[in-house]
Amino acid sequence: MAELRVFGAGIFGLSIAWEAARRGVRVEVVDPFGIGAGASGGIVGALAPHVPENWNPKKQVQFDSLVMAESFWAGVATAGGADPGYARSGRLQPIADEGGLALARARAATARDLWQGRYHWQVVPEGEFPGLLASPTGWLIHDTLSARLHPRSACAALAAAIRAKGGRIMPEASARPMPALWATGAAGLAELSQEMGRPIGSGVKGQAALFATDLRHAPQLFADALHIVPQADGTVAVGSTSERDYADPSSTDAQLDPLIDSARRHCPMLANAPVIARWAGLRPRARSRAPMLGAHPTRAGDFIANGGFKIGFGMAPMIAQLMADLILEGRDAIPESFRVDASL
Repeated sequence: MAELRVFGAGIFGLSIAWEAARRGVRVEVVDPFGIGAGASGGIVGALAPHVPENWNPKKQVQFDSLVMAESFWAGVATAGGADPGYARSGRLQPIADEGGLALARARAATARDLWQGRYHWQVVPEGEFPGLLASPTGWLIHDTLSARLHPRSACAALAAAIRAKGGRIMPEASARPMPALWATGAAGLAELSQEMGRPIGSGVKGQAALFATDLRHAPQLFADALHIVPQADGTVAVGSTSERDYADPSSTDAQLDPLIDSARRHCPMLANAPVIARWAGLRPRARSRAPMLGAHPTRAGDFIANGGFKIGFGMAPMIAQLMADLILEGRDAIPESFRVDASL
């Protein structure tokens, strides 16, 4: 294949376009709203693994993608000369009680096997990371697999890399016919649901906040389902809500305030830090809750990559490889739970 058109300039579309361009394909990325205009233009950027137990193909793909991320984002930065804000910073989680402490220690053993001895899940005293995260037991989980990036910077870096390889990013498709990939996020799931006459997926609203405080050398934090992510630019991102019912998908409201309060409570270093930005947007959630990858169900000869709900950036390196293998070389290694049929 010499050419590929990608509809959607979010993380899936841009990552797959980059992988295709890297393999010598001339790519055309089409998005009338611009680069990272949807959920991929958020602010959080937490790349975190599943708990190291009850292993399955989905967890393996995510692990492989997180392992690949360091070289993937380094290659993007080198090709385009733009920094995606990536760092394997690790992650801390508080341990609530004695039962949780025993479970965390048991998972440290399973992580040694499932994470191939390359990364660690450890129970450490809270004092090893003074002032970062309060824990009821005085103990924390520290994993060294988690990473972070800056979502908007990552999308911009991918766009720069694609252009450096001769690809184009444009608001409208050219007249020239070529194979197409549809990576159009929540809007694409809504359109597909209408075409199929049944729910295939939907957008789930998320809200997040940005604090002005410089913790760039600290690990990310995870407490009460809340991600607290220090970024390289001297800010800390906090998110996010998950809202099925909403009046306005792009505006923030009072539902964000409890998250801000929770972040200040869990991380003492945020207690007096000002909130400098609030963000809201729709994340695409396929019916199966897993990414939807493969041949497009209603457009013969086209492909789809959608449904990266909460894990799009973490999964992007591996999904780019899987989809490029399928589209460009006809090799199908997509896990069963990621296939289009799983969401139909």
